[in-house]
Amino acid sequence: MAQTWTPNSWRQKPIQQVPDYPDLAALETVEARLAKYPPLVFAGEARRLKSALANVAEGRGFLLQGGDCAESFAEHGADTIRDFFRAFLQMAVVLTFGAQQPVVKVGRIAGQFAKPRSSGVEKQGDVTLPSYRGDIINGIEFTEEARVPNPERQIMAYRQSAATLNLLRAFAMGGYANLENVHQWMLGFVKDSPQAERYRKLADRISETMDFMKAIGITAENHPSLRETDFFTSHEALLLGYEQALTRVDSTSGDWYATSGHMIWIGDRTRQPDHAHVEYCRGIKNPLGLKCGPSLTADGLLELIDILNPANEAGRLTLICRFGHDNVAEHLPRLIRAVEREGKKVVWSCDPMHGNTITLNNYKTRPFERILSEVESFFQIHRAEGTHPGGIHIEMTGNDVTECTGGARALSGDDLADRYHTHCDPRLNADQALELAFLLAERMKGGRDEKRMVVNG
Repeated sequence: MAQTWTPNSWRQKPIQQVPDYPDLAALETVEARLAKYPPLVFAGEARRLKSALANVAEGRGFLLQGGDCAESFAEHGADTIRDFFRAFLQMAVVLTFGAQQPVVKVGRIAGQFAKPRSSGVEKQGDVTLPSYRGDIINGIEFTEEARVPNPERQIMAYRQSAATLNLLRAFAMGGYANLENVHQWMLGFVKDSPQAERYRKLADRISETMDFMKAIGITAENHPSLRETDFFTSHEALLLGYEQALTRVDSTSGDWYATSGHMIWIGDRTRQPDHAHVEYCRGIKNPLGLKCGPSLTADGLLELIDILNPANEAGRLTLICRFGHDNVAEHLPRLIRAVEREGKKVVWSCDPMHGNTITLNNYKTRPFERILSEVESFFQIHRAEGTHPGGIHIEMTGNDVTECTGGARALSGDDLADRYHTHCDPRLNADQALELAFLLAERMKGGRDEKRMVVNG
């Protein structure tokens, strides 16, 4: 691969999942406008995230990454953002206690607008139209007009991302993230859950810890870390013209950064080593994610690691594994062994959503038990290999939707029609997401106890 890189060198490479814009002059005009807009995030923030992820890569932290399948213009609102942030913080507190390690919080938000599609067209009855590719590209309505890619949507996505980031920063630093608040929200969930007794023991342990901290004078008033939190954003870098327009030189280091989000990832459909998406991502200094599906070979993974992280820098690359609950044991061990053999520094993360999608009553859904099964297998395999299961990557919302079946409230296929609101793929609702965190915390604690018993003989 040529060593020369520029923000537009990707344009000389083959590309997958690109929308067919009918007016290229209008597209160029929009991209030129975006190139003059202020950055959405800053290089120093991205470096701070990379440093936190370096600790995860070394086994001293855990990555919680989650959020919308695809953000929409129609559902953008302060309440929606608040409810997501609240559910996310509750998950983080539970996982922090379970892992006994810092949890790095990265949302799929403020930029997750574009979606890869398995087919370029969608058919309803006798009508065939271009597929919906996310609000940043075209509309979800099944009409010929809505499905035409419109570059002006990129401006709308930028403005929504800026507004979302503004509110998230206020929540993270303005007192909303106070640990006492988050714990009270969590206790409310435990009280109302059908599995309340199971979760109460862990919740009581957290309460005892907080009471002890307060007794020795550690409070939110005198320790800002208890009332503030670091929260970062991420999305799939799919629409490369938009990414290029928001790629800027950092004045302090001289390096190029994507300022559309703190972390961006390459999808399972666009990870060809000689194609445009890998070419773009190799030149920016942000932390990167790489989706790893069943078709990825060990040699193919090592080639991509060498391209995307040639300096073998801890925190630079997160491998987001998405195999499906019944395929993990076949695919994950060989990838782990290859990476370990070559001494590559990566964060291992589990995406238990994308390999577990089924159709039920004409709705795409994901059974909670399959999601949990893939996470459990991910942890068991890493323990067997002696490596660190570094994170989870989930599609979730803070709203009370009915898109994934199962969980403590036992949503069935008949419930899907009640509140099926997703623009693309099914998401865990707030209760299911927090339930997953509690179950995962139990496994983490169990793993620590096993390790302690082995060490103590």
